[in-house]
Amino acid sequence: MSQIVSVGIDGSRESLAAANWAADEALLRGCPLRLLHVFRDGDAPAAHYTDPETERRAAGVALHRAAEQVRLNHPRMQIDTQPQPGDPVEELLAAGERSALMVLGSRGLGGLTGFIVGSVSLAVLARARCPLVLVRAVPPDDPGTLSSADDVVVGLDLPEARQEVLGFAFACAERYGCGLRIVHSWSLPPLFGPGTTDVVPALMEEVATGRQEAMTRALESWKEVYPAVPVSSECVQGHPAQDLVEASHQARLVVVGLRHRASRLGAHVGPVVHSVLHHTAAPVAVVPHG
Repeated sequence: MSQIVSVGIDGSRESLAAANWAADEALLRGCPLRLLHVFRDGDAPAAHYTDPETERRAAGVALHRAAEQVRLNHPRMQIDTQPQPGDPVEELLAAGERSALMVLGSRGLGGLTGFIVGSVSLAVLARARCPLVLVRAVPPDDPGTLSSADDVVVGLDLPEARQEVLGFAFACAERYGCGLRIVHSWSLPPLFGPGTTDVVPALMEEVATGRQEAMTRALESWKEVYPAVPVSSECVQGHPAQDLVEASHQARLVVVGLRHRASRLGAHVGPVVHSVLHHTAAPVAVVPHG
């Protein structure tokens, strides 16, 4: 995997927002930025209805426009523009294999309502092996506009805290010079039979204490690696997706993990990731693992 930030460009306002976000990230990482536009080649079924040369020219125009916009704020940035024939999902996945980070745009519903993740973005997300960030275009007067003072928010899954997810979140907070907010939500195990009312308070206290101790152990080594990153943590009874969405209102970036699972229906994202993607205004970084 090379140290490069790649962005999928399709000419939309959302992909331009993704390009600008990715340029800031590439600058902080000190690495090049690749702008990639995938167009259907002559072998694809959908390409029979379009002229391949027209598609190639449109790709060049979209890439030029995105590069020029990025250079307005990053005049010295190294930018590679790459028109690529083929299937968008497969080519974006291949580009991700050669990247430290993939960034895609996503159409928002407006305000704080969140994302609509398109079929291409969702297919890439479900199969990507590198961290992927989804960015939506937010109008300047939108109350969800992000502030550089906001923290990075990361959802922590216990008891198996994934090191890939925590490492990514801590590194982002250090690059941004901001705090890191850890959110872990838990629920009681199923209780069976009558007469359990008296044991519920004691069980809640026991579970809460155990999860808090597990969170402390999971964060201990990372705090030593990143001593300059201010860390706050929330260990609460609740629903992971709902609590992360609530935390995202004051987030510069939301980080979630995605476990790749085999399924008869193919690759897919879990309910927590799906909900966070569709109901948060902040950029969402999805870190694959497993």
